[in-house]
Amino acid sequence: MAITAGRRVSPLAPHSAASSSDGTHRARYAWAAARIALGWVFLWAFLDKTFGWGFATPAAKAWVAGGSPTTGFLKGTGENALGGLFSALAGQAWVDWLFMLGLLGVGTALLLGAGIRIAAAAGTLMLLMMWAAELPLTTNPFMDDHLIYSIILIGLALAGAGDTWGVGAWWSRTPLVRAYPVLR
Repeated sequence: MAITAGRRVSPLAPHSAASSSDGTHRARYAWAAARIALGWVFLWAFLDKTFGWGFATPAAKAWVAGGSPTTGFLKGTGENALGGLFSALAGQAWVDWLFMLGLLGVGTALLLGAGIRIAAAAGTLMLLMMWAAELPLTTNPFMDDHLIYSIILIGLALAGAGDTWGVGAWWSRTPLVRAYPVLR
């Protein structure tokens, strides 16, 4: 414990004067930037698949035009190790809805900085399923961007990354989150 201006300050507290001198203070901004960037990745996937803005999804295959946001990816997994399982899920309405709500929810939570714990859990689950659908990987024995994003999501939740450049601090003081801390 350090003593600053007559009060004790934990050296581990993310917002303490002691932490600003050792780089922890600056690390909060790196985590916040990672949170916002990854939030945009999820939200952009939702928007492009919904409206078919032509980046990964052509307009004719947009969700609003009757396309399935899961068919293209999951149908291509047929020859992979777990491909039979995943290709059977392709195009089913409940899978499309869960996938799209997951993209929207995770992206929004990360951009706002509220609900990071649930967003990290849901996003990691989605990413791990996408990773499993591609097994065996063609460019690396096991590591790909799905696993990297999962690790970052877990780090965001552990770092309390929603408090910097987000509404996480306010959100954590609401009666709902005080009653159910998992919503932080």
